[in-house]
Order: sequence, then C-alpha cells, then structure tokens
Amino acid sequence: MMSEKESSCPEWEDVEKKDYRGIWVLGDIHGGRISEASLQMLTPAKELATKLDVDVTGVILGSKISKVAREMFYHGADRSILVDEPSLGTYFPEIYASVMAQLAKRFKPELILIAGTMRCREMAPCIANILRVGITADCTGFDVDSESRDVLQIRPPFGAIMLASIRTPFRRPQIATARPNVFPLPKRDEGKMGKIIRAEVDVPKPRGRLVNSQSLGLGRVLLEKADCIVSAGKGIGGPEGIGLLEELASQLGGVVAGSRKAVDAGWLPADRQIGQTGKTVKPILYIAVGISGSAQHVFGIREAKSVMAINTDSEAPIFKYADYGVVGDYRDIVPALIEEIKRTKLSRPNQLAGMEGMTQRK
Repeated sequence: MMSEKESSCPEWEDVEKKDYRGIWVLGDIHGGRISEASLQMLTPAKELATKLDVDVTGVILGSKISKVAREMFYHGADRSILVDEPSLGTYFPEIYASVMAQLAKRFKPELILIAGTMRCREMAPCIANILRVGITADCTGFDVDSESRDVLQIRPPFGAIMLASIRTPFRRPQIATARPNVFPLPKRDEGKMGKIIRAEVDVPKPRGRLVNSQSLGLGRVLLEKADCIVSAGKGIGGPEGIGLLEELASQLGGVVAGSRKAVDAGWLPADRQIGQTGKTVKPILYIAVGISGSAQHVFGIREAKSVMAINTDSEAPIFKYADYGVVGDYRDIVPALIEEIKRTKLSRPNQLAGMEGMTQRK
C-alpha cells in the first residue's frame, strides 16, 4: 500500500492538462531515412489534430539528418523538431529516451505517437518511465473525448475479440504506439513545407560502448513489404511441409510466413509470425495453408487485398474471411498449383512476367 508521503510525491502529481498542446510523431531513422512505419503514424496524427485543433510535429533524432526532417512535412506534419548531434550517431535506447523526455518537458505535447518498430518498441517505455506517464501499445485506432481532450487509445485486448478504449486522464503527455501497416501511409507531397526547430539538449553519455552491430534478417524480404505471402498453420502437420510452401512462394515471387502455432512448434522463426502477437501485413495476395483463421491471426491480415485459404476443414473460420477457398489436403493442392503456375509461365510468359520481382514494394 502506498504511504501518504509517497502518494504526494511531486513527480506523481496530476498535471495541468491545459498547458499541454499538440501532437508529436517520433521518426525512427535507419541509414539516414525515416521508416515507413513512422510516416504511417502521421495519418492518425492528422486526424486527431483536426479534432483537437492543434498542429502535428515530427521529432527527428540522430546525426547528420537535417534533410530527413523535411520528409515529415512531405507526409503531413506542420513542423519538425530536429536534434542533430554527433553523439546521437549511435543508437542507445536510454540516451534517445532521455533526449525525447527533455524535449517533451520543454515543449509539452499532449500526445506522442510512436511506430511499433523494433527500436521504438524498446525506446517508448523508456520515455514513458522518465516522464512518469502511461503508455498504450499496439493501438489500432484513436478518437478524442471532446470534453476532456483525452485521446481514446483503442486496441484489442488479449483474444482480439473486442476493442478496449484506454485513456490517460491525469497525466501528460499521452503516449501510444501502433504496429507497422495498421495505418496507411499519407500521400507524399514535396510541395508542402513547414518550420524546422533545431533544439539543443543535454545528451547523456552512454553507460557502455557499442562493440559490434549486425542487421537482423539481412538480405531477407520484410514481411511488412511483401506483395505475396504463403503462410503455414498447424494444419500442415510438421516442418516437412515448409519446403513445399517455399516452392510455391518462389513461383509467385513471394515469401513464407506462419501462424503463431506454426512458430511455437518451431517450424518457422519468430520474425515470420503473422497475427496479433506477430506482424501486421498488407500483401496483394495472402495464401493461408492449414490455418484455422482465429481472430488473432485474421487481425494481422486485415489489409491483405486478396486472401486464399487451403484447409481440409470446410467449416474453418478462415473461409469466412477468404476471397478464395479450397477444401482439401494441401499436399495435393499446392503441387497442383505449382505445376499450373509453371505451365502458365511457359505458355503465357507475359501474364506472369515480373512476379519474381514483386516480393518487396519500394
């Protein structure tokens, strides 16, 4: 139980919400470029800004990144706060979080939106901890309480059967994250300009030093960018079925992924998992093989343009969601599909031309 002294600690006192205005979007930068996932966050930011009658600000941290700040304008931000420091050339989560917290205390935004990339998922809770505020992860939507100006941070709770609206009524800023591809990328307009604020901050020294760095998944197509995905479920029976799906994916210029059950079984690595606890994707074609179609999995493929399901169970929930369904054993169906694709390529090469190159959108 919290004592009276602890409960009256100044850092936990309620803030004057009227002192906080504006919406921030943190830009996650790799190789001198802002991630598409960060730019996608400008979509809900602009919608909320209209309801709250405030501006949207992009926040850019790093070294030699001045040109990147304009990218926020091109996708809808009204201004950018830029911290361009040589000491930020190497990413350390606690240092980046400290810089963000300093900026938030100085400029007082009412809401900070952060993309759920690998680095930002690590950094966001650090920012919230320093500021002593709450954070809502993996939001799928936002709205505003017009009376209190609280942002309703909407996300599916465990099970993905319903939606929960979470608010932060007493503290500011509010902080929320969303996974890549949950929101569309705003249209790019190079004619849109804005104000760049160059901020100076106290960049703390790292408690350690970076000995080595390695890019994860180097040379592999990102699931979030794949145009065609062939996905394995528990229904394929075992890891021996993955090879067959890889052959089908190769013929379609696609990649192989899987449901949580396939990943938990060890048939695929964790970075290939699709669903509520995995990745959200938006391919042109998604082929679900041996996947029952739970709500958690369907959550991750909501933005797919076409879904094809292959399953022995005609009553599998996936068929209610699929655009095309085939009832039968994938061991018979997939080889037949592969042969038909090969024949089509030989007889009508122009019809399938470029399929091998559609694996990853630019």
